[in-house]
Amino acid sequence: MTDVRVPARLRAGDRVAVVAPSGRVEAARLEIGTGHLKAWGLEVEVMPSVLAGHERLTYLAADDKARAEDLRTAWLDSRFAAVFCARGGYGVQRMLEYVDLDELVAGPKWFIGFSDITALHEPLNARGLVTIHGPMAAAVEQLGAADGRERLRELLFEPEKVTDLLAPAGARTVVGGVADGSLRGGNLAMLAASIGTPTYAPPTGIVVLEDVSEDAYRVDRLLTQLLRSGWFAGVTGLVIGDFSGADDSDLVNAVMRDRLEPLGLPMVEGAAIGHEDLNLAVPLGLPARLDATAGTLAPLFS
Repeated sequence: MTDVRVPARLRAGDRVAVVAPSGRVEAARLEIGTGHLKAWGLEVEVMPSVLAGHERLTYLAADDKARAEDLRTAWLDSRFAAVFCARGGYGVQRMLEYVDLDELVAGPKWFIGFSDITALHEPLNARGLVTIHGPMAAAVEQLGAADGRERLRELLFEPEKVTDLLAPAGARTVVGGVADGSLRGGNLAMLAASIGTPTYAPPTGIVVLEDVSEDAYRVDRLLTQLLRSGWFAGVTGLVIGDFSGADDSDLVNAVMRDRLEPLGLPMVEGAAIGHEDLNLAVPLGLPARLDATAGTLAPLFS
């Protein structure tokens, strides 16, 4: 079993880096978002490629090698206690060939992001590093939501205060029961896209799933891909977060139940994890206990 490595908690005065492993970043949104981080007493440094842009592929923050080099530089620099992603979008998979994941895990520090950033969470968690699926540095709406912002702050600064990762929003029971295991998962499309790649890391433990702008038939296709590949073989429980921007949210919920209920695993739905303004941060890679009957998810920091 891979040893779990939890980075040291942050303190006021710590310096953190902002990187952009994925999509193009708007300077105005980044300024507002980093203002929230500075309000916690953090010193924030934005890495060079974050606002550089790509010469031809305008949906990328910068060239693949530049984005990867910024991530490496920020991670290996002892001045930085954490690395925040600026935003998601698309691009992590393009740069993974330029990232030495073992090198990063050797020097554990907090890594924060979600959505496309799942492509980095997945292999880092598989190597034992605890990372945070939560609001990013340019996620203005999510950092602007008080409950979500406070959850992220507590996980980073005062993790002992977080006893239920589903509170205060709660979740609905689909299949009752209790599940134990490390938290894994993230963005459904990214998890499915990793199958067959060098960084593919099927989970063991409790899986969190979320996504955005995926209509019901596409969610069906993605889940079916995971099921047919055997991806759920080591999964002990399921936490279904937000599937925002879908054509028919009721139909998406029906698809989730149709595909996943037959697994018979403890399962909740409607968790405030994903692309809505309230995005409750969760520590991926950390052991946890899901009580699907009670609708609670307890992190086990010790």
